[in-house]
Amino acid sequence: MSNHLPALTVVGSINLDLIATAQRLPTAGETIGDAVLSEQPGGKGANQAAAAARLGGSARMIGAVGSDSHGRRMLDALASAGVDTDDVAVLPQPTGTALIVVDRDGENQIVVCPGANSHLSLKGVEFAPDEAVLCQLEVGLPVVLEAARRSSGFFVLNAAPAMNLPAELLERCDLVIVNESEYALIPALASAKLVAVTYGGDGSAMFEHGRKVAEAPSASVQVANTIGAGDAFCAALVLALQQGLDYARALAVANAVGGDAVGDPSSQPELARLGNYIERTAATTGVQ
Repeated sequence: MSNHLPALTVVGSINLDLIATAQRLPTAGETIGDAVLSEQPGGKGANQAAAAARLGGSARMIGAVGSDSHGRRMLDALASAGVDTDDVAVLPQPTGTALIVVDRDGENQIVVCPGANSHLSLKGVEFAPDEAVLCQLEVGLPVVLEAARRSSGFFVLNAAPAMNLPAELLERCDLVIVNESEYALIPALASAKLVAVTYGGDGSAMFEHGRKVAEAPSASVQVANTIGAGDAFCAALVLALQQGLDYARALAVANAVGGDAVGDPSSQPELARLGNYIERTAATTGVQ
């Protein structure tokens, strides 16, 4: 590790994404032909760490992969994005895999086989006093709660996939990030201290104890793949807030990053530096 503290440490999932792109999503019992198969590095945790690194933050990944060829490939992908992978455990279980069907409009269905992600442990992992930590819920809830307890810096939870959250975990979150449907599925978020909600094409908003305190419109984009877009948004929002931007401006920057991600077919898309998005949104928000 360099002497610089990581701008963002991500605790979370690392998956191989097997993506079938079809004209439409199948219904129960239906077989659809003429799909195109692709394999990509994925997992919400890995996607967020890769996005943070590409945006120019120093990013550290805490997760687990299998001691198989997929695991090596996922580690190589993270390293090539600029992510510090020293704290990624290599375990006997298979590397996590997500089976994804995407239709021509970018809508998707996903089945996750967690594999090594289910065996992630924080044993031996240290968090610096002022380190920002970002978690999601594709690893065990006890691991996320332990990360929240041990983190004394800015602790962020991307509460996806949606599930009931222990009161202690919510109390320890400085920020929770969800999409519109997750916000509806987790009633306790209505009273949480700070929640960012994404609304797809309708932008995003920030709520303090259920009261909307900021919002920002989304950029209009051609949708290629929505899988990594929310993850890019999460990384960008945390980095923007760490830069000291106010809520509305940070949301606008994160929306711009998410918009670029939606237009890229990869789950871990190439992104510009965060400063580029800050400059880009200055014109639209009228704030220098």
